Amino acid sequence: MGNAREPTFENALAFAQDLIRIPSPSGDEEAVARRVIEEYEALGFEDVRTDDVGNAIGVVKGRGEAPSVMLNCHLDVVAEGDHSEWEFPPFSGAVEQGFLHGRGAMDIKGPLALQTYAAATLMGRARGDIIVAHTVFEERGGLGMQRLLDSGVRPGAVVIGESTHGDVCIGHRGRGEVEVVIHGLAGHASAPGRAANALDLVPAVLTALHKLAEAQAEDPMLGRSTLVATGVDVLPESRNVIPDKVTVVVDWRVLPGATDEWMEQSVEAAVRAEVGDPPAGLTVEVRMAAQPQTTYTGITSERSLFTPGFVMAPDDPVVRAAARAVGQRDGDGPATVRPWAFATDGGWSRGVHGIPTVGFAPGEERYAHTNRERLSLDEARWTFERYPLLIDAVHRALL
Repeated sequence: MGNAREPTFENALAFAQDLIRIPSPSGDEEAVARRVIEEYEALGFEDVRTDDVGNAIGVVKGRGEAPSVMLNCHLDVVAEGDHSEWEFPPFSGAVEQGFLHGRGAMDIKGPLALQTYAAATLMGRARGDIIVAHTVFEERGGLGMQRLLDSGVRPGAVVIGESTHGDVCIGHRGRGEVEVVIHGLAGHASAPGRAANALDLVPAVLTALHKLAEAQAEDPMLGRSTLVATGVDVLPESRNVIPDKVTVVVDWRVLPGATDEWMEQSVEAAVRAEVGDPPAGLTVEVRMAAQPQTTYTGITSERSLFTPGFVMAPDDPVVRAAARAVGQRDGDGPATVRPWAFATDGGWSRGVHGIPTVGFAPGEERYAHTNRERLSLDEARWTFERYPLLIDAVHRALL
């Protein structure tokens, strides 16, 4: 199939502007997925489809000399907040002052457009297939990537388009949310003897969490695992009622290899060691935080709020090839290799499925999820020019 649309940077930028103008919170990505599918078809991609959860997938067929490489961004964006707080309207896709502006400009619709068009530049020339898969629900744990890989899609390597500011990123800590739930017996505050106050165990639970936090391991690339209590939810909320349910919320940034079962068991053991046998009328439950998620295709699942971590060895052939191919934007030598500060869908591709995974994209992390979100056009153009070299280098590293 011949290209109906030229894979130029200017067309990629126009595509990114279109995507920004389509709001796509997690679970409501249908309109933006349709727009992505439309672009795949216009560029001449093959095997174009959406899967059961709504991921948008297309393939640039290669020469069959190397395993496939998957390029991945996500379709969903975080909430934009108060529109009046933005310098440029969040869904304008404005190009002003040398930047692309708006929600998703750098996280992640700008990079999505660049990846898509970079793949198209290699049509008929790639050593192996290029799977372009832009997924749903990344901002809420990565249901889309998890389902895509669980379905049997197995690329030889994955390139994630999350912001790296032109570096090559090779991992990040995972994130889990654990809840310590204290159950008691509610009663009127005027008669505390008739109740079992769930708040009574909060100090011991916080002490247990503090001790567990002090015992966290450290990774030479990713740094130290961190654990901290971030909230205490009380029910009933009335100030003249002794509560019968208190939930202590724990944010845990874990190292690769951690599972939600291990996290739950670790917190449970720490709390048990500190609390001992609870007083009469009180019990303690430890569980992973979970939420129901419904895709725009209508699939509903109860999902743990856990994103796995991962790390690639700096001397892995895929990492070395990627760094050499990308190079330095201002200088000589290979790209800087480092971890991300935030979680990505690479936790599923590498952390769970063991697929070599690296990240490369324009954009500064400090603009993500803010009302100043923007993408430098100069940096975006440079990234677009490096991406075909990166893809070819990863294909060659997989031979």
